[in-house]
Amino acid sequence: MADVAACRSEQAGAVSGVAGLGEAEACAAGLGGALAAGSDAGSAREGGPELAPAEYVEAFPQAAGIDMPGLDGRLPSRVASFARRSGRLPERGQRLWEEAHGAVVVPVRRGPGMTTVALDYRLDLDAVFGRGAPLLVEVGCGGGEALVAHAAAHPEINHLAFEVWRPGVVGLLRRVKETGVSNVRVVEADAAQALPVLLEPASVAELWTFFPDPWRKARHHKRRLVSAGFAATVASLLQDGGVWRLATDWESYAEQMGQVLAGARDVFETTAAPGERFAGRVLTRFEQKGIDAGRQIADFTAVRRAR
Repeated sequence: MADVAACRSEQAGAVSGVAGLGEAEACAAGLGGALAAGSDAGSAREGGPELAPAEYVEAFPQAAGIDMPGLDGRLPSRVASFARRSGRLPERGQRLWEEAHGAVVVPVRRGPGMTTVALDYRLDLDAVFGRGAPLLVEVGCGGGEALVAHAAAHPEINHLAFEVWRPGVVGLLRRVKETGVSNVRVVEADAAQALPVLLEPASVAELWTFFPDPWRKARHHKRRLVSAGFAATVASLLQDGGVWRLATDWESYAEQMGQVLAGARDVFETTAAPGERFAGRVLTRFEQKGIDAGRQIADFTAVRRAR
């Protein structure tokens, strides 16, 4: 696997361009099948190509026809909506992480990248939370300010966060410990890839996408999370009547969110224009920072139409 080592070295200096992707994904273009480590990868190819499962192709059309050697094999190259800059945690944060792993932090079986999940892995939500209850999902919870506050105010709802920034996850864990809430869980994974894999269709009552990375430069807009493809994923996961709440403090991203929702009126009831601020979202330090900088907060709400 010398090629893998060489690729890892080359990618180290350009981590902002492919940050958050595992070495298999970051180097896929140059290494191809060599990225499938071990003898299992070779045996998976003996019977011919194994194509991406139909449900994965439905969520990620670009995977159609791509040879994927086994469910733990190479994922198709994807554009990440995040840059994963997590470094070494301080000692206190590391202790919180270790204490919460397997309890608040939900362990998942990984795909080939650090932030991906195996394509045949599905969460048993009743087991994860120890009960059946309506599910609220937040994509990119940061330090968990909004989610934990909402969980404390709504103990009847299960709250599931997706976050790739480990210091943010530790911040959430600290708030969970301080408040004593028992209805919060977090998955450390790329939500765009993991959501349609881990969750059943029509299993989510509400989904939040608050202040996703705006990727300010025009050439990086393709990395923005809120897109037609992501809207299709959300529409699949939400129950009929389920709510998708979005917010941004970046004007061009607000315009893009409106365009995405306008193009999804067949599945969402929405004005596709900013509305009133969601009263259930506490004013976080991040949001206040945007306000202090003179940026206007744009909130959107979309309701899943009946199937």
